[in-house]
Amino acid sequence: MHKGSCLCKAVQITVLGDLTQPNACHCIACRKQSGHFGASVDVPRSALSVEGKEHIRWYRSSEKVRRGFCSRCGSTLFWDPTHHDWTAVAMGVFDYSTDTSLSMHIFVAEKGDYYSIDDGLPQNER
Repeated sequence: MHKGSCLCKAVQITVLGDLTQPNACHCIACRKQSGHFGASVDVPRSALSVEGKEHIRWYRSSEKVRRGFCSRCGSTLFWDPTHHDWTAVAMGVFDYSTDTSLSMHIFVAEKGDYYSIDDGLPQNER
């Protein structure tokens, strides 16, 4: 089980079971939402419970995806593809060790010019 919350703790999550390996997304939308690149882990919706749902605001960033954030503190929480049975949870939400490590970088063609990716992980253009 993994627990986490937004910065102000108005939204708290619990994930049952182990986490899969997260990825780092360097797309323009993730960079603008988070202020840098986004790192998240895909969690089956059936394994995710959320307290404080009334504090979550959703921004529909495309026809197929919405992004969740805390309405009180602004913390990035979720990347939610409405056509799948999982939700990507931002890695920064977790309170304690996740026992994971990044698996890959995606959308590196859109990454910022102010940093390098040199960790040896796979880098996907999209």
